Amino acid sequence: MVSATARAGCLIVLDSSGKPVETFAGNGINGAWDMTALDLGNAAVLFVSNVLNGTVAANGKMVDGGTVLRILLAIDNSQPANIPREINRTIIGTGFGERTDPAALVTGPTGVALGPDGTLYVADTLANRIGAIPDALFRVTSAGNGATVSRAGALNQPLGLAVAPNGDILTVNAGDGNMVETRPGGEQVTVKNVDTTGTGGGTLFGLALTPSRDGVYFVNDGNNTLNLLH
Repeated sequence: MVSATARAGCLIVLDSSGKPVETFAGNGINGAWDMTALDLGNAAVLFVSNVLNGTVAANGKMVDGGTVLRILLAIDNSQPANIPREINRTIIGTGFGERTDPAALVTGPTGVALGPDGTLYVADTLANRIGAIPDALFRVTSAGNGATVSRAGALNQPLGLAVAPNGDILTVNAGDGNMVETRPGGEQVTVKNVDTTGTGGGTLFGLALTPSRDGVYFVNDGNNTLNLLH
């Protein structure tokens, strides 16, 4: 199994030309699976989901080792390369289910996105739920796997996750070709099939709003495309 050779990995910082200028590794980065960021100009906050904490050793069994790591960076805009400098790291989420998967290498907490009130939403794939970590920017302790926003229903192994301009949570399912819109209060309000390949579950992954915030980009592994939904 390829997952048996999985390693902790790292985060690579690219400049505006795509040239690697910095690398962050270790100290909580262990199988970085997805990430979101808050740009504050001369600082940035990264939120990284991790899926390799005890996963390989479990040999296919589920373990509750998935984490969410917050990394605070300072950015000196006076420097030519604007290379970020790390300030601190804090694990703000723990106890998410994870396991090796022959089809996906590893399955565990995936998409993360920051809501307008500072809540970090997490696609808890194996638990088939959306978790919520409150006060994600400032908390100094772990919130565990967060409060459950919504579970099951139209959610079918959520992977990619983004927050819409109205504050609703958008997720794409690994178990089918659907995108689901969920209110922060938990009501699932819209379900739309966005996979036209007929490949089956697991083809949808990355999810991000357009710069104009009137549409959403999503990746379809089934036909190797980046798609736009208005």
